[in-house]
Amino acid sequence: MTTPPRIRPPFDADERTQLVGWLDTQRAIVHYKCAGLSEEDAHRQVLPTSPLMTMAALVSHLRWVEHAWLEVLFLGGPAAGNPSLLDEPEDADMRVEGVPLAKLLEEYAQQCTRSDRIIAAHPLDETGKHPDFRSAAASLRWMLIHLVEETARHAGHLDIVRELLDGEKGYY
Repeated sequence: MTTPPRIRPPFDADERTQLVGWLDTQRAIVHYKCAGLSEEDAHRQVLPTSPLMTMAALVSHLRWVEHAWLEVLFLGGPAAGNPSLLDEPEDADMRVEGVPLAKLLEEYAQQCTRSDRIIAAHPLDETGKHPDFRSAAASLRWMLIHLVEETARHAGHLDIVRELLDGEKGYY
């Protein structure tokens, strides 16, 4: 899989283009941070107090976060099957021992494609539909802003973990 381009949205773009553009930029940084990483390093723990904070685990988490916000909370789809919505085990979406990084990145890319279709098909003011989660009351706009924040925060984690793994650094 090729690394997606890291392109910031135009300064004068409309709101939707800016929101999706910034989300796409952060998503691309996730792929960029994982490029050329060995399988062993993808699953290596570098923070003793956060053993699940690995490159592979962060990619998996981001995939399931997009699924939770857009397919479950926004569209009202079933929560079953999304490990990020489980109470036990804690951080189930980050438990990816033995799952190849390439598979996790591909699943993340596929989820992003599904998310983009959802975003394109609905107005930003539309609210979520899931009756069992309070967060579903948020608008698509709010959810997109949250996804930009969540993805950017974890892209920063990926940046730090990658540097601790092999010294590779670079933001953009």
